[in-house]
Parts: sequence; structure tokens; C-alpha cells
Amino acid sequence: MGKLHVEFLGTGTSQGVPLIACNCEVCLSMDSKDQRLRSSVWVQHPKASVVIDSGPDFRQQMLRSGVKNLDALLFTHAHKDHIAGTDDVRAFNYRQQKPMPIYADLRVQEALRREFFYAFEGTRYPGIPELNPIEIDDHPFELNGMPVVPLPVMHMNLPVKGFRIGPFAYITDANAIPLSTIDLLEDCEVLVLNALRHTAHPSHFTLEQALEQAHKIGAKHTYLTHISHQLGLHDAVEKRLPKGVFLAYDGLQLSFDIPD
Repeated sequence: MGKLHVEFLGTGTSQGVPLIACNCEVCLSMDSKDQRLRSSVWVQHPKASVVIDSGPDFRQQMLRSGVKNLDALLFTHAHKDHIAGTDDVRAFNYRQQKPMPIYADLRVQEALRREFFYAFEGTRYPGIPELNPIEIDDHPFELNGMPVVPLPVMHMNLPVKGFRIGPFAYITDANAIPLSTIDLLEDCEVLVLNALRHTAHPSHFTLEQALEQAHKIGAKHTYLTHISHQLGLHDAVEKRLPKGVFLAYDGLQLSFDIPD
């Protein structure tokens, strides 16, 4: 058996927690579990080291977690809190002496070409990021030999991809999961699902909605992410969660046995 290792690099919403200029009890909390960078995870598989989404905190996350080697970036969608840190792959370009493979659908690739236009121009200025876009769609694919199953979900009107890697499934920025995607989550051991706050939001699950989805999917363990300061203090919220459901937090690490 091999090991699949997952580390939560960030578990916060688009503005992170604490929020700029906010004096609520969550933003003033000294508990490290209440301090959340923008949502991202680092997946270490025997065949690949991959980060899902490189948001504005990507550099800080790489330094904090001591990531030394990265085989690829894998993108859920093109919102700024999920792509804004992509320029910082330059450090991996230099260390690994090759372009960074970018696994993304065409919508995300177009956004990356707009936001980081200088990385795609004919004139190659010294020190710009070197990116190798690789198109994905809703079909399963292999990343360096690591099997990946895309999980199509909806973020209001925007199609977003979650991903399943073996027993682990990661879904962020969603407010609807099609039945066809729920079928892809059968026998999932650990599900990660966004849960923004208690009150309704047009493009994210509330805590109650996330719990309903978790019950429907039936994973052994569910971890909630993409959390805003409006959800409440980490420890207080987690005490009220049903068995098998937890709030993720920055730095949380999970390990799974997987077939060789």
C-alpha cells in the first residue's frame, strides 16, 4: 500500500480570515484555527506532488508548509482567490528547471492568459513564470500517473470543478452538486466541502446546506472549508457538528492508504 497525504494550505473565503478592518470576535481571535488563508490544498501522492488552486496567499502557503517540489498546479475555477498567486511558480521553475504544468479547463486557461499575459508573450523576459497549460474537461485523467476524477459542480452560474483522488474528494466554491457528480463520490472516504456561513449566499453552501450534502454523499469523514468569519469561532462551531463532520483549518494534515 502507498500513502496519499493531504495538507490544507488555506481554508478561508475570498477575503481570508481575519478580514481587513473587522473587529468581530472571530477576526480578533488568537486561536490559530480562526486564522484562515485563501482556500487551497497540497496533495502528495506517490506519483505526484500537486497543489489545487494558487490564490493570493500561494507564496506564503508554500513557505509555511515547506513545499520544496511541485509537479503541477490543478485549478477548480478562475476566480482571483484561486488563481492570483500563480506568478510565484517562478521559484519552482528555477528550482526544478522546467515549466510548471497547469491542469485547467479552457475557461481557467483564458483567465490565466489575461491575468499573466507576460508569461505567454513571445518576448521572454528574465524571471517571468514558465507555465505549461494542459487542458482538462470533465473526463478522468492522469497527472504524472496519479488518477484524477473531475467533479463538476455549480458556483451559482459558473461551472466549477472539484476533484477526486482515490479516497479523497475536494469541492470548493459550490452551491449545487448534480446527481451525476454525487454518483462519482460513491465510497468516498473523506469529502471536503465548502461551508461559507449560516445565512444564505447566492453561490456558496451555507453550513446547513453543506451538512445536507454531506449526509447525502455519505463519506466516512467530511471536512468543511472556504469558511468566512461569519460562520463563527472554530471551536464553538465544531462542537455543534454531527458525528464525522469537522471544520478544516490551515495546516490540517490527513493521510490515507491507497493501492500501489
